Amino acid sequence: MTLVTDLQPAELRRAFGRFPSGIAALCAEVDGAPQGIVASSFTVGVSLDPPLVMFAVQNSSRTWPVLKRAGRIGVSVLGTGHDGVCRQIASRDGDRFAGLSLHQADTGALFLDEAALWLECSVENEVPAGDHAVVLLRVHGYSTHGDRHEPLVFHGSAFRNLSVPAFA
Repeated sequence: MTLVTDLQPAELRRAFGRFPSGIAALCAEVDGAPQGIVASSFTVGVSLDPPLVMFAVQNSSRTWPVLKRAGRIGVSVLGTGHDGVCRQIASRDGDRFAGLSLHQADTGALFLDEAALWLECSVENEVPAGDHAVVLLRVHGYSTHGDRHEPLVFHGSAFRNLSVPAFA
């Protein structure tokens, strides 16, 4: 086995893409307007006491500096069929929330309809990590939606769905 030691960003991104990850939309109303980002680096179960989750955000993000001002952020773990929603929220152009079915908590946290999981969070800590920041979020509440909405998975630079094999 030969390890590649020339860690060019494009090749490294391709290598990192071999690890499947869930996708989460992080959204809130800030100054009367919906704001949101999408993270494929989202991780649950960082800590149970206190309840913490985390994600990484690019330092170049223009939305994160606005979104992190929200008192509470709605995290929606995206489900099967949300690939278009993911692209729409991640877009740099147009109304990123046009036509989306959103639920707003009294705290301003926004949640996407038909997500596999909702978490209402606040920013606990943000740590510089190269060209990204690692953000720890404290969980204040959650809602699971049973098995109705299987999670959307990002693997090999493509959206994929989990499936259970049918047994004869």
